[in-house]
Amino acid sequence: MTRRSRLLTTAAAGATAALLLAGCGGGSGDKSDSNGKIAGADTGASASASPSASASATESVGRPKVTLPAGDTLTFTPEEDSDPVKDAILKDNAEFVRALDAAIGAQNPRLPALEYYTEGEGAAAAQQWVKSFVDAGLTVTGTVRYYDRQVTVESNTKASLTYCGDESKGYNKVIKTGVVKKTKTTKNSYVVYGVRVEKNAKGVWELVKIASTRGADKCQP
Repeated sequence: MTRRSRLLTTAAAGATAALLLAGCGGGSGDKSDSNGKIAGADTGASASASPSASASATESVGRPKVTLPAGDTLTFTPEEDSDPVKDAILKDNAEFVRALDAAIGAQNPRLPALEYYTEGEGAAAAQQWVKSFVDAGLTVTGTVRYYDRQVTVESNTKASLTYCGDESKGYNKVIKTGVVKKTKTTKNSYVVYGVRVEKNAKGVWELVKIASTRGADKCQP
C-alpha cells in the first residue's frame, strides 16, 4: 500500500464515528477501504513545501514550527490565492497537512503543532489517525502532491476546502526495520478531500471536519 493507504481504526466515542485511514491499493497486512472517511466529517499541491515555505507560514507569533519526517515531501498547488482570506486558509490547511505527517514522524498524536491547527471532531480524528501509526510502528516517507485546492468562504469565520491528493509516490515505512512498503500505482492512489475550517480568536483557520474518498474520478491523472 502507499503511504495514505493507512490503517482502519475505531474512534473514541460520541459523534466521532469510524476512522478509515484509507489509501492506495491493498498492501499486505494493511486494512484499507476505497471510500475513506475521517470521523466527524461532512461527506459531501506544485511548488515544494520547502523549509522556507514552511517558515513563511509560521511568521505569526505563536505559530509552531513543523518538521516533517526524514524523506517526507509534501507539495501544494496552488500555494496561494489572490484573495487574502483564501490565501490564509490555503496556508493554514497546508500547515495542518504537514503537522499531521510531523505528528506521525514524532509518533505523538498530541503533537502541539497538530493541536494548533485542529479543533473538536477534527482534532479527535487527526489524533486517532496518528495513533494508528504509533500502534503499528509505522511512519511516512516519499512524496505526496496536493492539487486542485479550492476554497469556499462561507463567513468571516467559516470556510470549506476541496482538494486532491496524489499518493502514488508516498509510502509507509516500518520504524523498527526501516523497510519502505512500496506498491504499484492504482486508481486508489488518488484521493479527494473535503474539509471544513473555522477561524479562531488567534486568526488561525483550524480544521474542524474532514472527509476523503479514495479513487475519485475528479482526481485521476
